[in-house]
Amino acid sequence: MTISLNQTFAALADPTRRAILARLLDGEASVAELAQPFALTVRAVSKHVGVLEQAGLVTRSRAAQKRLSRIEIKPLRDIDGWLADYRRLWEERFDRMEDLLRRDQGMGK
Repeated sequence: MTISLNQTFAALADPTRRAILARLLDGEASVAELAQPFALTVRAVSKHVGVLEQAGLVTRSRAAQKRLSRIEIKPLRDIDGWLADYRRLWEERFDRMEDLLRRDQGMGK
């Protein structure tokens, strides 16, 4: 299954889903555990987890009676790769700004 960047960004557009992913950085969790800090029902959080799962950001597995969610890194790597060109652009601009500031400081002496 190929997940598009559009699906990944759409899933990440919601702050609740980003918070769920941040929580999963600490390790696997059930939907009930993920729902604890939110003023949402377990069912609503389950829907959010489902969107994350469809985007490939989360996988779910069974452990005894629980169904645990786990963060998946590949879609995040894909975003990082997409951002690499923009990161280079900004770094080049910051380097030029740093050169200009150094030149200006040298002229003031």
